[in-house]
Amino acid sequence: MNQEKERPDTPCVAVCSTTFDDVCRGCGRTVAEVANWVFMSAEEKEVVWTRILAEGYPRRNR
Repeated sequence: MNQEKERPDTPCVAVCSTTFDDVCRGCGRTVAEVANWVFMSAEEKEVVWTRILAEGYPRRNR
């Protein structure tokens, strides 16, 4: 089964915090990635998903 289809539409876990840097502590996306998510192609989103999953995101309690 295609992993992309099993994922939510967005990595957002409603734990939004970019207080100390440009990366959200909840989803692992940069401020620019969050802002542009709805405009990204499926391929661009896949690149982000691959990176954030490798880094241990999304996180609900951080």
